[in-house]
Amino acid sequence: MPVPPLADPAVRRVAFLRARVGLGDLLCWVPALRALRRARPDVRTTVITWAETAPVLARFSRYIDELLPFSGYPGIPDRPPDRAGLARLLSAAAERHFDLVLQAYGDRVAANEACERIGRSAGARVGGFAAAGFPGCGELYLPYPGQVHEVHRHLALLRHLGVPWHDDALEFRELPADTAAFAALARRHGLAPGRYAVLHPGASAPTRRWPPAHFAAVADELSSRGLRVVVSGLAAERNLARDVVRHSRCRPVDLTGVTTLGALAALLRNAALLVSNDTGAAHLAAATGTPSVTLFMAGDPVRWAYRHDRHRAVRAGVACSPCPHLSCPIDLRCAHELSVGAVLGEVLDLLG
Repeated sequence: MPVPPLADPAVRRVAFLRARVGLGDLLCWVPALRALRRARPDVRTTVITWAETAPVLARFSRYIDELLPFSGYPGIPDRPPDRAGLARLLSAAAERHFDLVLQAYGDRVAANEACERIGRSAGARVGGFAAAGFPGCGELYLPYPGQVHEVHRHLALLRHLGVPWHDDALEFRELPADTAAFAALARRHGLAPGRYAVLHPGASAPTRRWPPAHFAAVADELSSRGLRVVVSGLAAERNLARDVVRHSRCRPVDLTGVTTLGALAALLRNAALLVSNDTGAAHLAAATGTPSVTLFMAGDPVRWAYRHDRHRAVRAGVACSPCPHLSCPIDLRCAHELSVGAVLGEVLDLLG
């Protein structure tokens, strides 16, 4: 490219198609958005994504100027496409006259097709990740880098388009209401900063959930070493949390479904440790600087693990892991083969 587009001062209006709702997906994208804002504070950044991500994206308003609701698109599996919504999206893109539309969704041809269509409506150049099998990719495309951590995948795309980056740290902005909500929980349950550990037994897919009895064994060991134990999760994960509590001797504090996202961030920031499945809480711990041990069954640690003095990853030692299945077609051997002893070894080493 003679002049990479994001280094071209004529490029001022940029749209990203990032139709992901997972907390981890969004947090891992923030370092790239931060790099863009630092390099090009004059660029107006629009994110095309699901409307319900607005409360999370609002925490990063210093990097994002606008959310444009995504309509879905044939071949993008997150939910059925909305034809009327697509017409509204294309009309909104035309009104905004984007200079550049980028596919930041992932390795899916349908996402490239959606970006091309949005770009034509806006009269914009189009690029971003090129999914395997997508024809006619030009110089504005980067072949989707499969075996790369999610953070560095997006940073690589920005570098390809002319934006340097200098750090890959995750971040999460807490609000005064988050601090107040945590303080109320801490008073109610006697949680002293640095004197409790958080267990997060939930995950969106069954293949990423370690058995509750195993979490309970970790809870009892942490309790025996003088730490209060807190169980966190979404309201839909209450049954998982109850199973952890039921199998535990130490009577953990169950905050499942009680904390807002911001209060959970404050809870983690003040915790001695998080033990979590491969899910959003693990990325939130990376963003808040909380020491963490993340458990990988079906998930891919190459893509999602943080390897640092404060973060450990424990992987199931089975041949079929990682795998793409949301529900295991055989016997969920990855969850059963990941032993309590292996997890506790990392937990206790991290606690010193």
